[in-house]
Amino acid sequence: MNMNFNFFMNDVVSTARNEIKAAGYTELTTPEEVNEAFSKKGTTLVLINSVCGCAGGIARPAAAHAVHYDKKPDHLVTVFAGQDKAATEEARGYFEGYPPSSPSFALLKDGKICTMVERHEIEGHDPMSVISKLQQYFDEYCEEV
Repeated sequence: MNMNFNFFMNDVVSTARNEIKAAGYTELTTPEEVNEAFSKKGTTLVLINSVCGCAGGIARPAAAHAVHYDKKPDHLVTVFAGQDKAATEEARGYFEGYPPSSPSFALLKDGKICTMVERHEIEGHDPMSVISKLQQYFDEYCEEV
C-alpha cells in the first residue's frame, strides 16, 4: 500500500512540475540555480509551488494566466516546496519580512523582494482574484511588453 502511495505522489508531483513548466516558468531545483536566477536584472515572478489542492486549483492556473497581460515580469521561475527543499530554502532567504508559505508568489526586482501573494491570499479564493492581484503588482512593478 505504501508503494502505491509513493507512485501516486510521484505522479502528482510530476504533473504539478510539468503544468507550471508548460506555462513558461523555469524550474529552480538547487540553491545555485536560485541565486543565478535571482541575480538577473529586471523583475522576477517566483511561484512557490506545492502539491496542496490550492496550488493545483488556484495558484498554478493563476500563474499560467496572469502573465498574459500588457505588463509582466521579465523572468518566470518556480521552486517546489517540500520537494526541492534546499532551493526553496534559498529562495525564501530573499523574501525578507515574509513568513514561509506555499503555495505563494514572490515578485522580485533586481533580486530584491517587492511584494508577495501569500497562501492566505490564495487558499479559499478563486483563480481570477489571484490573477487580478498579480496583475495589479505587475502594473506597479513591471515594464510594459
